[in-house]
Amino acid sequence: MNPSRTLCSPLLPQYAGYIDGKWRSAQSNRMLIVRDPATGDRLAEVPDMGEAEALAAIEAADHAWRTPVPTGERKQWLVDIHSKLLANRDELARIITLEQGKPLKEAQVEVDYAAGFFQVFASHLERLKPSTLDKTIRGASWTAHHRPAGVAALITPWNFPLATLAKKLPAALGAGCSVVIKPAELTPLSAIALVHLCEQAGVPAGRVNLVIGQPAPIGKVLCEHPAVRVISFTGSTRTGQLLLRDSAAHVKRLALELGGNAPFLVFDDADLEAAASALMVSKFRCAGQTCVCANRVYVHETVLDKFTEMVAERLSKLKVGDGAQPDTDIGPLINRATFEKVARHVQDALDRGAKRVVGDEAKPPGNDWGNFFPPTVLTGITPEMAVFQEETFGPVVAISKFQSETEAIESANSTPYGLAAYVCTRDSQRAQRCTEQLAFGYIGINTGTGPIPDIPFGGVKLSGFGREGGAEGLLEFSEIQTVAAAE
Repeated sequence: MNPSRTLCSPLLPQYAGYIDGKWRSAQSNRMLIVRDPATGDRLAEVPDMGEAEALAAIEAADHAWRTPVPTGERKQWLVDIHSKLLANRDELARIITLEQGKPLKEAQVEVDYAAGFFQVFASHLERLKPSTLDKTIRGASWTAHHRPAGVAALITPWNFPLATLAKKLPAALGAGCSVVIKPAELTPLSAIALVHLCEQAGVPAGRVNLVIGQPAPIGKVLCEHPAVRVISFTGSTRTGQLLLRDSAAHVKRLALELGGNAPFLVFDDADLEAAASALMVSKFRCAGQTCVCANRVYVHETVLDKFTEMVAERLSKLKVGDGAQPDTDIGPLINRATFEKVARHVQDALDRGAKRVVGDEAKPPGNDWGNFFPPTVLTGITPEMAVFQEETFGPVVAISKFQSETEAIESANSTPYGLAAYVCTRDSQRAQRCTEQLAFGYIGINTGTGPIPDIPFGGVKLSGFGREGGAEGLLEFSEIQTVAAAE
């Protein structure tokens, strides 16, 4: 076996869950297989936990958070974990690449990004200090306290297995909560590694718990147990709706980052070279399997052909292959279901009159390509096509043309989703008009970059609510208690 594909890692002491400070197997003895998306090879077997383990984790977390920990000690946990993430950057990146498939250079950036959240939230813990009015009102002094919300359930997806957990975990720990982590069953190894680093950093037993398994039985317990007061979830809109419904009886606080359908607007006055480069950054990170990547590309009709040529030229230089190889630009899609969805979107567009400018016919998994989907550019896209109606989640650029600014904004907003949008223009006033009128939680102007830890990020409409990053992300896990004390 190629040494780069050997999973044995000091950051994975056990393939197990973690409850009340102990590594645990599943009571049922059932196991889940974690596979390498690039080869289909078995990487590991992890326990297929369920209701019993979820209950035990909640009980441990509920007991732990009720013992107050000084802010300074909580801050030190985050500082120490931040240092350990950076010290183990290369090994964490290798684990991400093996279980998720993304190129190693992208995985290294993900580790840096994840570490950034521990640093940022540590810097914001001062925001949790009580604030007192400087005057007496109604014969009393008035103070607002930030109290830990309690047990927080952190449910994460497979596309950024370390980073999405890092958006949630340091905020919850920093606010004084205990957590139950439910990682995606396709990519649980990054979560095991991060929990191991929490253990090394001295986070007390019960503060961090990890339950691995199928979503339905674990999610049911997390929603229905009254001790769980916060559910932070990143994933599909449909799953977010189910979490809302199933947790309603206990009126839990939810923070939901859900699906997207990001528009990318290129106006006639844009720097086309810069716009094409920005599109590449946005679209092809993680092989297009991101909720913030450009899904609908709208280009002014006068620059359509030129812009398409620029994008096509850039695509021709991309190397598709095994993410463990240093020269790979685009790795495999996560599994066959994702591959088939992307292929369906492309075929639907072609059947409805679109033109494939770049991209060979996709070969199904099972041959030499595995789950690798060729980078594709489609033009002549119209609103009824699946590639515009749904999140494609693959390396496909779908281009449509527009004539006016009003048309571009109306087209961009013609979706029930509102996570991310992108605008390319040299006109600062136009950029301002677009940001005011586009109904999205995040907007990039002349850039394809995604969110950063230092500032809040989240969606609107069917893309969810709540924010991650910045001080606002920390406050998602605290409850405000107002105290009036007679003088």
